[in-house]
Amino acid sequence: MYALATHDKQAAQRWRMQFSSTAACISLVRHHVEKTLSEWGYVRDDIGRVVLISSELATNAVRHGHVPGHLFEVALTSTRHTCLIEVSDSSPRTPMALRATAEGEHGRGLPVVTALASSVGHHARKPTGKTVWAQILRTSHGSR
Repeated sequence: MYALATHDKQAAQRWRMQFSSTAACISLVRHHVEKTLSEWGYVRDDIGRVVLISSELATNAVRHGHVPGHLFEVALTSTRHTCLIEVSDSSPRTPMALRATAEGEHGRGLPVVTALASSVGHHARKPTGKTVWAQILRTSHGSR
């Protein structure tokens, strides 16, 4: 279901993995993000925030950024004080918050990400697509 995972332990810890652009892979995103952050020594609260942000951004990549035949990628970059979550897909479509209704099942993802993160944004990705990112301030600094 996924194509590539890498770990880079230079100045910042870095992890990335590519996934098939299917709803079934969202649980894989959550699993691998949680496992990676646990291995890096993150505290439970920070793991929960990063897993939720990763899940929401990955869901958006599958739901709104799906391009047949293309994978999406989740990347984490951890420093002593922050964790950067990046989700890239092959669609150039700009992310935008939808208006959520009380009965609706959709439209809460980006507002949840914005509420949990210290900063959010997106940028174009070469050769095609975009990367949507969110950064959190870590509540505990551990070894990184």
